[in-house]
Amino acid sequence: MAVVERSDGLVLAFERADAPGSWQLPQGGIEPGEEPRDTVWRELKEETGLTDADVSLAAEYPEWVPYEWPAEVTVGRKGIGQIQRWFTFTAQTDDIAPTPDGSEFTNWKWVDRAWLIDHVIGFRSPAYRRVLG
Repeated sequence: MAVVERSDGLVLAFERADAPGSWQLPQGGIEPGEEPRDTVWRELKEETGLTDADVSLAAEYPEWVPYEWPAEVTVGRKGIGQIQRWFTFTAQTDDIAPTPDGSEFTNWKWVDRAWLIDHVIGFRSPAYRRVLG
C-alpha cells in the first residue's frame, strides 16, 4: 500500500475505475521473488506514473495489515482477504501530478486521512483506520 503525503499532511487518494465514488491508495500483489519495497515502487509507477523523481520513501508500517473480504467478494477467488505492507512516501514537491492508469484508477485528489478512511470501500476501512487513523 502506497501512502503519498505532501508537506501539509494531505495524502493522494485515487478513485477506482470499477467503483466510481470509491477511493483508495495504490496497492498490488507481490510477484514471485519480489520484495515488498520493490512491489510498492512497481505498483506506484504502474497505477499512478509516480517514480523516485516525484516521491521518496519515508517510512514503512512495522506490521503486516490484514483485512477480510465480504462473502460476495470471495466468490471465485482464492483466499478470504489480503494482508498488506504499508509504505509512506513524501512528495518531492507539493505540485506533483500523478497520471492514473485508467484501468484501476480514473481520478485523483489530495485529501486528509479522515476523508480517505470515510471514502474507502467499507471492508477496507478497518485497515485504513489502523494505519492512517
